[in-house]
Amino acid sequence: METLTKPTNATDKDFLPLNGTDYIEFYVGNAKQASYFYRSAFGFSALAYAGPETGVRDRASYVLRQNKITLVLTTPLHPGNEISQHIEKHGDGVKVLALMVDDAYKSFDETTKRGATAYLQPKTLKDDNGEVRMSGIQLYGDTVHLFIERKNYKGIFLPGYKAWTSTFETKSVGLKHVDHCVGNVGWGEMNTWVDFYEKVMGFRNILSFDDKDISTEYSALMSKVMSNGNGYVKFPINEPAEGKKKSQIEEYLEFYHSQGVQHIAMATDNIIETVTELRKRGVEFLSVPDSYYEELTARVGSIDEEIQILKKLNILVDRDDEGYLLQLFSKPVEDRPTLFFEIIQRKGAQSFGKGNFKALFESIEREQELRGNL
Repeated sequence: METLTKPTNATDKDFLPLNGTDYIEFYVGNAKQASYFYRSAFGFSALAYAGPETGVRDRASYVLRQNKITLVLTTPLHPGNEISQHIEKHGDGVKVLALMVDDAYKSFDETTKRGATAYLQPKTLKDDNGEVRMSGIQLYGDTVHLFIERKNYKGIFLPGYKAWTSTFETKSVGLKHVDHCVGNVGWGEMNTWVDFYEKVMGFRNILSFDDKDISTEYSALMSKVMSNGNGYVKFPINEPAEGKKKSQIEEYLEFYHSQGVQHIAMATDNIIETVTELRKRGVEFLSVPDSYYEELTARVGSIDEEIQILKKLNILVDRDDEGYLLQLFSKPVEDRPTLFFEIIQRKGAQSFGKGNFKALFESIEREQELRGNL
């Protein structure tokens, strides 16, 4: 059954204070081409670059930014290393969820002494613009959290990167910040990672859904939303549940060959303008039947947006005690049915669209059936 609690304010007892998402890094087969996709389709701008021209011999990384969202796209230059092995196993996917902290060394100490497995020992990177301190721990699958402390740095991104300018002009689609990132884990693993976030990182379980909340005629899943003390960082965790056919989580695990990041939710202040522009640029979204909108007003009450416009764009609406939200999910952005994006606008609501689950997951099942994976 769904439960909802509010995050607490950060206090002296918050041993891992977080200031938000610093960046998300993807390991991809061709970072130059992927960067063009995210600039042309999603409106990100070129920010920084590291590669052979900057003294990095094993990889090339392109950094993109839109408002407070920073993406890093990294590709290997040789086989047989961590990056190339990640891509061979998973395809393009999220490797790093980097978090902004005041003290990267302390963050490492506090999490590892509580049971986290070290990924990156604390280190300091320096150049003429100052220093960045960073460290990291293992997460589910091959995913990692990096702790980034940049209060003494004035550079474009990180030491070792140079400013990247491009003649390709891009225009923002209005994406503002990362709202949440969702991880898919295996059978019976959800509570293991809930415990990890609670004990190792000091998060709280603010919202839970069981297989009765998230189910269709054919499939089901369970989910718990983890939030840090100040509510700036949220990581829902999904696991499969028994159903008549293969769930979307099972499909993801089969094609990603591991646990990993399922989708990234990016916030906007005007979802109609954002989605209209994304559709013009070729981003493909899931669709829901017209019947979804017939009882929308009765279900969510009065909203500011015109129902016919939402219907045309297939935008979903849900309400909680604090307001309502509008959301839409892309189709997978890789050839494998793995990673996708959510576009979300919150108008008071702090929940995650429970009222949309049935329509959303039936839409996902239609896509699974087309792929022969239901």
